[in-house]
Amino acid sequence: MLPADLSLTDPLLLAQALIRCPSVTPDDAGAIAVLETALTRLGFRCHRLTFSADGTPDIVNLYARRGEQGRNLCFAGHTDVVPPGNGWSRDPFAAEVVDGVLYGRGANDMKAAIAAFVAACARRLQAHDGSLPGSLSLLITGDEEGPAINGTVKVLGWLAEQNETLDACVVGEPTNPRTLGEMVKIGRRGSLNGCLTVWGSQGHVAYPHLADNPIPRLVALVQALIGTPIDQGSSHFQASNLEITSIDVGNMATNVIPAKAEARFNVRFNDLWSGETLEAHLRQRLQAVCDDPALWDLAISVSGESFLTQPGPFTGVVEQAIRSVTGLSPDLSTTGGTSDARFIKNACPVLEFGLVGQTMHKANENCSVADLEALTSIYERVIDGYFACKA
Repeated sequence: MLPADLSLTDPLLLAQALIRCPSVTPDDAGAIAVLETALTRLGFRCHRLTFSADGTPDIVNLYARRGEQGRNLCFAGHTDVVPPGNGWSRDPFAAEVVDGVLYGRGANDMKAAIAAFVAACARRLQAHDGSLPGSLSLLITGDEEGPAINGTVKVLGWLAEQNETLDACVVGEPTNPRTLGEMVKIGRRGSLNGCLTVWGSQGHVAYPHLADNPIPRLVALVQALIGTPIDQGSSHFQASNLEITSIDVGNMATNVIPAKAEARFNVRFNDLWSGETLEAHLRQRLQAVCDDPALWDLAISVSGESFLTQPGPFTGVVEQAIRSVTGLSPDLSTTGGTSDARFIKNACPVLEFGLVGQTMHKANENCSVADLEALTSIYERVIDGYFACKA
């Protein structure tokens, strides 16, 4: 529960209230209610949205908006966290502050950033007697650390049904490698997973002519995938990278040639490709080695396409806000893994900026209280700058 007298201009207090909800995916554990209470006090209209699908758990999400007219600046994030795991020196859900550092699961990824944005909204509204030359909104999911089926994607679908428009979005994921202010993510690489299965014919190792060993063929096909770089990168992206993650035969016998061998891989790809064109390229490589479709199969799944928010007025607002608080000029980066920004980019320009990410998903996850305060100031300046910007 959120104490009635809790100051919403103080990000630390709200971050602690959120962290004390053990909201390990898919359990909400009261985190959305804490946030809903805070935003209602600030005059936001809150919509609690629960979605489910066959075989997946119910997920509680929240969309909240203040203002009816003008451009809608959205902040997106997630209240779900990964399991705490072992190795903690303190209770992962106690939200203790020790020597100026806030500890707890979600302190870094990313309950503290949500608290910072809410506090920034509270300060902005307080400083201007509640007036706002546009709209502020929050899109919060409980399914980012999970399969991401019943979260942001379905909230975006609901928004479209309501004719609700987002004009720009800041995702509060941890983006800074070492120091607050050094990196903004303006895009992300796509992610493609592949499973290459090669068939042969089982037999005795002493009589190889009576069998067909699939392993040498698998080795040749894997070499075709990794032997030549996929590309050299693009103006805003590093080169696409294919990593073999598993090679498995499942054969425990020393005197048996197996009938099947399998390799799994992941490709993080840049904006030179879509999932579809990259799959076609990989199949061409494999067919050049073995053009018999009866001997191998490639199963592909794409968990996210690459995207880029072109540098412009929106990114400039965020850069200026960061410089004014930290004195740093951030790198506009597309490195790292995927986030829910991969879904939001279909609705509006989106970028990511949050805390230093060194302890996310680790034992003793934490953030500096000073960084939390600085992030709040940056978000407040983003709000001011966005609505002052003409474009």
